Amino acid sequence: MNLRAAAVRRKPVADLIAESDHGTLKRSLGLSQLTMLSIGATLGSGIFVVLGEAVPVAGPAVVLSFVLAGVTALFSALSYAELAGMIPVSGSSYSYAYATLGELVAWVCGWCLVLEYGVSVASVAVGWGQYLNELLRLTFGFAIPDALSQPPGSGGIVNVPAIVVVLLAMVLLLSGAKESARANAIMVVIKIGTLVLFCAIAFTAVRAANFTPFLPLGLAGLSAGGAKLFFSYIGFDAASTAGEEAKNPQRDLPRAILLSLAIVTVLYCLVAVAAVGALPWQEFDGQEAALSHVLGAVSDNPLWAALLAVGAIVAISSVVLTVLYGQTRILFSMSRDGMVPAALSKVDAKTGTPRINTLVVSGFVATLAAFIPLGKLADATSIGTLFAFGLVNIAVLLLRRRQPEAPRSFRVPFSPVTPILGVLCCGYMMLSLDGATWIVFGGWMALGLLIYFGYGMRRSRLAGNGGNTTDDSAVRRHNS
Repeated sequence: MNLRAAAVRRKPVADLIAESDHGTLKRSLGLSQLTMLSIGATLGSGIFVVLGEAVPVAGPAVVLSFVLAGVTALFSALSYAELAGMIPVSGSSYSYAYATLGELVAWVCGWCLVLEYGVSVASVAVGWGQYLNELLRLTFGFAIPDALSQPPGSGGIVNVPAIVVVLLAMVLLLSGAKESARANAIMVVIKIGTLVLFCAIAFTAVRAANFTPFLPLGLAGLSAGGAKLFFSYIGFDAASTAGEEAKNPQRDLPRAILLSLAIVTVLYCLVAVAAVGALPWQEFDGQEAALSHVLGAVSDNPLWAALLAVGAIVAISSVVLTVLYGQTRILFSMSRDGMVPAALSKVDAKTGTPRINTLVVSGFVATLAAFIPLGKLADATSIGTLFAFGLVNIAVLLLRRRQPEAPRSFRVPFSPVTPILGVLCCGYMMLSLDGATWIVFGGWMALGLLIYFGYGMRRSRLAGNGGNTTDDSAVRRHNS
């Protein structure tokens, strides 16, 4: 087999759209559900847990770290919005790369998405256990022992709460996409209310002195904080994984992606200002349940901290549910293309969900959450996501050149400048991560390449036809 030909073969946009039109997934999600899905996947452990890791790195400038991470996410979100409206399929950036950059790059992108979605679910599940213990301490005066609530390396043996929340999300996902979206919408309302409550209380204790010096660790600290906090923005692309379950994907997917990112960014900046303004930044070091710690320090009423812990538990449950959903849909598309076993794209006739896929992914994620510490998971997730986001920006540039007349329900403004800035920002953020994270990423990529050359390259559905792109007539028909 010609390795070069296999690596560069592309899946036509027309074929991607035809598969979505005649797919087995049920179209049941509207704009509000897609927006809630995106918010649900984004707003969670990043602000409730990772904030406590970013403040010691950036100081009060963590507010700008959120802005830096948000701008990086915005460039990619614009590119996602254009491609999601043009190619409304479940594969997200994996499918976009397949249509533009070739099969090998698409596989690498999909492999990064496995890292992004699967590992991020595991990391937020770890955060769920931390807030559960915080709630138990505040309300009953005891907590689950570290041996059963922490992974090895963090003083424990196995993280049982993390396993529990993943399995609960799995049960809900198996019931169907519409039912999962309804439960997620309720949880999103609760967690937004929780963060608004936090801001209302913390702003009463804000002191100007806590913002001085604003950059105690310099610009390096600012960018390092941004790299850590980029984890907080992971998930806005979850709406794009619902491309084959959206009622009107061309109209609703771009709107859901951009609307959710705007809502999340505003909330993050408000919470960051309230948190570092209410408490000296040095006191965040080692605080995994950071927001509860702030409320406990500024208020004598333990009720507020308990309510925040409840909100955090609900918020993180929502993230686990929605990101686990996204992971199953990515693997669904990869399986349909022959890149991973066909069993992962079999859909249950009654619920319209990929049952085997959901069981396999949930088992993998629960194992990670049970045995790997949060910090390592969050950084590994960020580097995989940044790589995938960079590829999405490149995909926009290539499709603009190859199919300039193809209908697009949303167009990235100021192209090609905006997508190029997106690539550069993603690269800069990746370089801000530490060497250990790069080693993990390199090992993950090496494993992925072994799987591709040993399995995916030969089993790919394009293996027999050369993977030549066709015209965009199907795109025009689909969007007319």
